[in-house]
Amino acid sequence: MSASDNCLFCGIAAGTIPSEKVYEDETTVAFKDIHPKAKVHVLVIPRHHYRDVAELAQEDPAELAHIVGIAQHIADERFHGAYRLEFNTGEDAGQSVFHVHAHVLTGEVMAE
Repeated sequence: MSASDNCLFCGIAAGTIPSEKVYEDETTVAFKDIHPKAKVHVLVIPRHHYRDVAELAQEDPAELAHIVGIAQHIADERFHGAYRLEFNTGEDAGQSVFHVHAHVLTGEVMAE
């Protein structure tokens, strides 16, 4: 898949849409969520466009593993390593941007 001209996260990954980045490398970008649900709420996205985590897992499982590693890195830096990792897949599950993104929630003790 290629970048979509009208995809918000493709624009963030390309640097044409501003974000508060906390991590980036050649394949992946992590940035603060604009509507945080925890003290630390970071979104981790691949630069390459995939619709959702199921498509990413099928097309590039190594990138999915890399995203999980970045989540751990963020939690290690910002809160003794504990974190919640969420992927919303499909509109009925709460996915509102159809470019796969992991929500890393950390920075405080979280309820179930």
